[in-house]
Amino acid sequence: MDLFQYDFMIRALVGALIIGLTAPALGIYLVQRRLSLIGDGIGHVALTGVGVGLLLQQSPVLTAVIVSVVGAIGVELVRERGRTSGDLALALLFYGGIAGGVVLVGLSDSNSGNLVQYLFGSLITTTRADVIVIAVLGVAVLVAMLALRPALFAVCNDEEYAKVSGLPVRTLNLLLAVTTAVTVTIAMRTVGLLLVSALMVVPVAAAQQVTRGFRTTMAVAMLIGVVAAAAGVTVSGEVDTPPGATIVILAIAVFLAITVGSTVWRVVRQRMNLDGNHQHAEPSDVVLQAGAR
Repeated sequence: MDLFQYDFMIRALVGALIIGLTAPALGIYLVQRRLSLIGDGIGHVALTGVGVGLLLQQSPVLTAVIVSVVGAIGVELVRERGRTSGDLALALLFYGGIAGGVVLVGLSDSNSGNLVQYLFGSLITTTRADVIVIAVLGVAVLVAMLALRPALFAVCNDEEYAKVSGLPVRTLNLLLAVTTAVTVTIAMRTVGLLLVSALMVVPVAAAQQVTRGFRTTMAVAMLIGVVAAAAGVTVSGEVDTPPGATIVILAIAVFLAITVGSTVWRVVRQRMNLDGNHQHAEPSDVVLQAGAR
């Protein structure tokens, strides 16, 4: 705990906790829609925004938010109109975004170290202004995901039924696209653009191993995200590892532990049920044998 006597470690912890809480709350909807990899695609587009900011000597976070929001809306509109498949739209997002970002960063006066910070995160360089931006945008995304949970669940589960029910499907889809872009952008200082999608998906996948209801799954996924974020920052400070990668590795470790534990529990429960059924069957067998005699 001596690590947290330093202001930069407290800022890193606060930023990580906000992302650990927000990313799974959004990620559960993306998993429900089978768009688990869209965070990677938008992350690549956000890299172009970072390049624009570095080239124009403006705030890379601000330009990344603008560019990634525009890209996310464009992909959602393309997907809705059916002009191309969702997979192809994501592929265009992947390759075009990262190529544009690398070119723009190369044209700017920035060195490659700055690019690495955005790709893989750099919590220890998080400023007070960064924490304020992360907090404001993170709370906004979290409130939207919780307040609109029934409507968003309906759209993600069955879009045609949601249209028949009178829900504003296009507006809700665009909201998901925009909040995904915002979450990816604010998380680039925490876990990096290349790893943020893992923090959206892995806690949800872990929660699904032990829960059934949508609300319970969301709550458990958010808990796992917060625990992984807090533990990741602490471990990275102790052993001097990259915080973003440490957070993701711990989240994956939780997923593996829950998966193995739930599998073992199912096997044990099945054996207990079989033994119980066998014990119940023995008296009936005695009665049948006596009757036969």
